[in-house]
Amino acid sequence: MATSKTPKLPPRWVMRSFWRSHRRLYVLTGGRKGLRVQRPGHEGLMRLTTTGRHSGHSRSVMLSYLADGPDLCVVALNGVAAPDPAWLLNLRAQPEAVADLAGTGGRGRPVLAREVEGPERERLWARWLELDPHLDAYAAQRPGRTAVVVLQPR
Repeated sequence: MATSKTPKLPPRWVMRSFWRSHRRLYVLTGGRKGLRVQRPGHEGLMRLTTTGRHSGHSRSVMLSYLADGPDLCVVALNGVAAPDPAWLLNLRAQPEAVADLAGTGGRGRPVLAREVEGPERERLWARWLELDPHLDAYAAQRPGRTAVVVLQPR
């Protein structure tokens, strides 16, 4: 009988270093590298700029996304760390943000964020599972429920 093992992630310091390098690549190339359009079997990569909930300053993060019609869907795993990611906390305080997508010539797309629940959350979570079959195992390593966020054009 096969047993399912929890997938291993790299240590947190490795993941944080990768995230910082990814943001740096985007900035150093003027946005020419670091983003990816979603294609069949692969999520897209975007840069999301939020407003800091305490500072009021712009904060940017690189995130994977799924297109859902005109909306973008993101999952707030925070590398399976216990706290919710800062970008999610910022969106809860100020849901207006800007999403930079590949192929837009550096023009940010204004979006309005909302966390989803119920059937909509289940439908989007199932779509993410098609791309990453380990998503449930990653989410199970977190103490609470992982937020699913929809970014609607505004």
